[in-house]
Amino acid sequence: MKYGFLAEDILRNPATSGKGGIYYFSERGDRLVDLAAFRDKLWQKCNTINPQLSSFGSEVELNEVSDTIQQLLRWGWKYNKNLEEQAAQLHMLTGWSQIVEVSASRRISSLENRSEILFQLLDASLCASASTDCSLKMAIILTQVALTCMAKLRDERFLCPGSLNADTVTCLDLIMAKQLSNGACNSILFKLIMAILKNESSEALRRRQYALLLSYFQYCRHMLDPDVPMSVLQFLLLDEQNTEDLDLQKIDKEQAELARANFSILKKDAQAILDLVIKDATQGSESGKTISLYVLDALICIDYEKFFLSQLQSRGFLRSCFMSISNHSYQDGGRSLDSLQRVCTLEAELTLLLRISHRYGKSGAQVLFSMGALEHIASCRAVNMQIKGSLRRVDAQFGRDLSVDVDKRRMIIAPILRIVFSLTSLIDASDFFEVKNKIVREVMDFVKRHHFLFDQVLREDVCEADELTTEQLNLVVGILSKVWPYEESGEYGFVQGLFGTMCALFSRDSESLSFNKSVRALENQRKSELNTFGLCVSLSSYLYSLVTKKTLRLQVSGSLTDYRASGGKQQPTLTLLGSFLSSVTTVLERAAEEKSLLLNKIQDINDLSRQEVDDIISMCVQQDHVASSDNIQRRRYIAMVAMCQIAGNRDQLINLLLVLAENVANIILVHFQDGSYLPDPVAAMKTITYSTKPDSGEDTPLLCEKLVPTLERLESLSEDKTGHNLKVFRRLVYSLKEIAIQTLSL
Repeated sequence: MKYGFLAEDILRNPATSGKGGIYYFSERGDRLVDLAAFRDKLWQKCNTINPQLSSFGSEVELNEVSDTIQQLLRWGWKYNKNLEEQAAQLHMLTGWSQIVEVSASRRISSLENRSEILFQLLDASLCASASTDCSLKMAIILTQVALTCMAKLRDERFLCPGSLNADTVTCLDLIMAKQLSNGACNSILFKLIMAILKNESSEALRRRQYALLLSYFQYCRHMLDPDVPMSVLQFLLLDEQNTEDLDLQKIDKEQAELARANFSILKKDAQAILDLVIKDATQGSESGKTISLYVLDALICIDYEKFFLSQLQSRGFLRSCFMSISNHSYQDGGRSLDSLQRVCTLEAELTLLLRISHRYGKSGAQVLFSMGALEHIASCRAVNMQIKGSLRRVDAQFGRDLSVDVDKRRMIIAPILRIVFSLTSLIDASDFFEVKNKIVREVMDFVKRHHFLFDQVLREDVCEADELTTEQLNLVVGILSKVWPYEESGEYGFVQGLFGTMCALFSRDSESLSFNKSVRALENQRKSELNTFGLCVSLSSYLYSLVTKKTLRLQVSGSLTDYRASGGKQQPTLTLLGSFLSSVTTVLERAAEEKSLLLNKIQDINDLSRQEVDDIISMCVQQDHVASSDNIQRRRYIAMVAMCQIAGNRDQLINLLLVLAENVANIILVHFQDGSYLPDPVAAMKTITYSTKPDSGEDTPLLCEKLVPTLERLESLSEDKTGHNLKVFRRLVYSLKEIAIQTLSL
């Protein structure tokens, strides 16, 4: 068009497109072209370029200009019409999305076919967002609706299955979740991939789509209620023999089929998906990088035949990930928003590496180790950050502390320790004295390079340790127990640090072992109990390895002064282990009794009155999980799930306590069998000990007197209440008891 450049200049010129120019705003706020003003500006421009056009111009030229202006005005009219239609659609879609989200959150609970309604809304949203005529703004709104529907579908599965009219609940209600069919799930994934791979896209849209993809994977991960432990379900299933729907193997098979189908769908478009996700993970904004890394983490979770792992390797992504970790730094002290977002990205990178190690076992750990994982992680400056405290964001414009806290221990230190610990799985226990083992050397180099970190963790007060501190202690103990027996030098004092932690934990009575002194919710107390005894298991395993592989021999008794006050010169004694075994036995008996009572109450849940059910709920469930309008069936379901959770927790605790009791009993038994507990100076010279105080002849009988009653209690443990076969355990206990009795008779 001859005069097309004039129209373009008018439409883009700020002088004519501003207020009073060729645009106006409708009542809805849409910016439209004022056709009359546009026409006048066009004539004015034409006359400016060709002043003789109006007076001396030929009729042909005038007609040409007139036709051109008419065409431009028709274009303007169509532009206004399309813009108004698109704006109307966008406004209508916005209103519709708000109605859907409010209804899904508040109103849908009264309908019986909730899952089907949510699926139809989700399916329609994905179809619309994947269509070619869907704009970016509309796609963002539709994806937000899809996110809400997916979240409600996840919540819907375990709200309260079963008949709405029934007053009773059964094991069937616990395990038969309201999950969509495999075909429906596959349809969701297929349409979501189409929407992600759509040509017209943006990072803001993809972040929402990635979040939806992660939510979908979480939905597919659990066909059984994740709050109900498998051990408890298996016990309850013994009484449910009247239906084939309770076959756990059948449910596991269906879940495996769904996982395979998800993998197949992703594999078909794997190249395009990985191109997009890896680009966002390497070139996107920090928030875009973070969620993209979690998408890759999710792909590793469902990976078969190491397909996605090989793709990440061949594309060089893992190596770039390692380089990003090793180059991580805080140029501004970690106080800006960018630095805080970078910390989130670093955490996501570490999480992805840890997932590779866990998903593929030793082969995954070998891949990471061969790429120099330890060297890159050791070079990360974030490891040198002070372990205590948190990062806080400061608003540079106003100088305000916005209190955006980042827990460095949780986001940086703990993931790094988890990766190092996972790499120790490559150490072959049979080559204990093979000091040239490469993985041992590199892990030891990491420990020595960051000895301040390990020393600081070991100096934590285990009696007041929170959940994260206990986990870090467990990781540090696990790492040191794998590699430090190879170290002959006592320069770093880690052995004394481990001994000090043992003395601090093993000297606590059964009450302080079971409950922290601080006031916490019962759920947190039970978690703390599991973490504490898990740490005790790690420490006892390390001590057992020293006794059996490095011929460490403990004294029968010794001073139990405070470890820190004594300058760290302390080690456990057989008397301390005997006292600790008594405390472990007390907790074990109590846990077995609690588990038995809970399982009996779960079986009789339908015979309990409303008051009895409410009493259980008040003791086991947070009040915000129960509404006053909930009927008796829902209350019974809530109480049943809560008791199943606690019973599962008790079962986990029993597992730990049995291993712990076995470790302690074996340590004492080794000493009794080789006679190293006897006050024989010649025998003492042949063994390794860290103490110079000799044992008296009276210490051993006192140890045996206290040990025999404890062993008799362990012998009398009920297999029905513990839920474990105790034949081998009882044989060990009986052997130790016989030696103790013989020693007393001398």
